[in-house]
Amino acid sequence: MRIQTIQLVAALIAAIAFVIAFISAGVAVISGLFALIGACALAWLVYTVAKRMLLHRSARNAARTV
Repeated sequence: MRIQTIQLVAALIAAIAFVIAFISAGVAVISGLFALIGACALAWLVYTVAKRMLLHRSARNAARTV
């Protein structure tokens, strides 16, 4: 049985679709990783600013009572 042209074209289209699907999955994983890194950086920033503000406020209250 010989491979017909339509079967060859369908096989090429399927191969291209699989390549595009794997690229999309990789992009989704990388995008999720960078979103996680960004969220961690934002959380660290909020934590350090809040910590600094609380320390500043407690030092100001300690100076006021002395």
